[in-house]
Amino acid sequence: TMNMKIKFIIPALAFALAIVSCNPDRLDIPQKGRITTDTFYQNDEDAEAAMVAAYQGFLWNVCTKEGGDIYAPYRAAFNLCGDDMYAAGESFGDNDYMAALNEFRYDSGSGVIRNAYNNLYYAMYYSNLVIDHFKDGDTPVQKRVTAEARVLRAWMHMMLAIGWGTPPLVDHVLQSKDNPYNCNTSPDNPMSHDELLLWCAKECEDAVADLDERKDKSDKDGAVKVTKGFAWAVAGKARLFAKDYAGAKKDLFEVIKSNKYDLVPGDRYWENFHLEGDCNEEKIFEANIELNSNISVFWDIVNRSTWMEANIWGWRSDHFVAGADPCSAYTSIEGWGGCGVPQSFADEFVANDGPDSYRIKATIVPIEDAIYNTVYGNDKIDGLTLEQKMASKDLGINIKGLYGQSFYLPLKQLARKTDLSAVGQNVRVNNFVIMRYAEVLLMYAEACVQSGDAASALPYIQKIQTRAGSKTVSSAVTMDVVKREKKLEMWLEGCRWPDMVRWGDTKAVESAGQAVPVLYDKFTRMPDPKDEGLTWHKDGRFYTVLTHKAIDRGDKVGFVAGKHEVFPFPVTVTSVNDNITQNPKW
Repeated sequence: TMNMKIKFIIPALAFALAIVSCNPDRLDIPQKGRITTDTFYQNDEDAEAAMVAAYQGFLWNVCTKEGGDIYAPYRAAFNLCGDDMYAAGESFGDNDYMAALNEFRYDSGSGVIRNAYNNLYYAMYYSNLVIDHFKDGDTPVQKRVTAEARVLRAWMHMMLAIGWGTPPLVDHVLQSKDNPYNCNTSPDNPMSHDELLLWCAKECEDAVADLDERKDKSDKDGAVKVTKGFAWAVAGKARLFAKDYAGAKKDLFEVIKSNKYDLVPGDRYWENFHLEGDCNEEKIFEANIELNSNISVFWDIVNRSTWMEANIWGWRSDHFVAGADPCSAYTSIEGWGGCGVPQSFADEFVANDGPDSYRIKATIVPIEDAIYNTVYGNDKIDGLTLEQKMASKDLGINIKGLYGQSFYLPLKQLARKTDLSAVGQNVRVNNFVIMRYAEVLLMYAEACVQSGDAASALPYIQKIQTRAGSKTVSSAVTMDVVKREKKLEMWLEGCRWPDMVRWGDTKAVESAGQAVPVLYDKFTRMPDPKDEGLTWHKDGRFYTVLTHKAIDRGDKVGFVAGKHEVFPFPVTVTSVNDNITQNPKW
């Protein structure tokens, strides 16, 4: 209900600032109710309104703004390079701006990288407006909103550091003449990559005293605003990435001991990624989209990534046999099939969890389940026995096949019917998750192991495994256990690729792009003698073959050490700001 959500309302200031880009002659008319920066930032009411604009700026730029291309740039940038997904689609060349990252054939002109980088700084502008005007405020409200803005700004700097290594530290509103330096070459206050991360941690730690605390595990408003819990979580993550394991352990335990968060029960695990789980006990911070009256359907959703995400991550429904589309059992929209599950990831998942864990059933689905166990609403098909379905040409995959897919389809990211603004409408309105409690527990467990206290990690790893319904419940914790659990638990949540880089576990992606599977059905396409890497499914009907179209056309693919650990600074930035030093080999 509305009183359980924070409604973000952009203050009149945002409009006043936006119109300055119009023809200035059109401003030479009397304006009623005009608000200027000199008259706006005055009191507690203004402070609250400015912070609401900062939340809206965060939502619009980080979570929903697509920036001219068809993806959510933040999620795309921090997921696509991992070893746990394929950038799939209609066929090779479809969604190529995403596949280029997945196969490491992108450059400094990548639209994904450009928009992810730019949008973090665009969102940061709104936080800096609050901080610049209220950092000396002496009322509780002004101190609180400043603290909230500092934590948002710290989170954005942390993600920029993780993605780009030494991005500029922007701790105030820049003027048009300002050309910031990389943080490590700043003439005023140079910081290394790790020092920038530690700066992020300290910003959050210093802000905690002025922040509200989530009231309890059922406090939904406390999940869509910056609280003490989120501040400690960001501080802990920043310290973990800076290899300050003792500091990370201390900060992350503050979240745990607050008793304001918990893992949802296993039978509700799936809710975390859908509307039913908005603001639940596991959410430490998520951006509010549902029931946000300040978001227009076209400009803020349809024209941006909540629409694009519902499309691009969805199953390619037109590649199933006509009249037997399994997508209908899960969602009411057609997708572009842009996310594929590597067989190696699925095999590791099944070996660890077993085939029937809560976690695996909410994350991926075997092709045989999708084809044979779907209720199609077609009596001719639904009335068949399993054996009859396995022998029927009235259901299955059509001749086009499923490019970038193995014997498992992705389920976690699929927009369910309840996630959509209306049945059949490609507008996803469930909230955008930034941090959930499971990630905190996994980071805390890692900090314990890395600091020589593996015993303290055990109950939290077991908590994750037990909730997952996994057949694997560890009796001891090593880094291998932590890595595996985080890989499975946090799939497609922007963790895997940054973790691979900081752990030095990039071997698997050195061959990225060399072998992309296509899933076929022998009833519509029999294997060709020229097919490479032919692998049959256990039921003898479905099979995969391997392709390498990028290599065939002469592209260089695969992770290159010393280069791909960080993204390039966008050419649109380096071409106009000589103070930015491009990352090595770019």
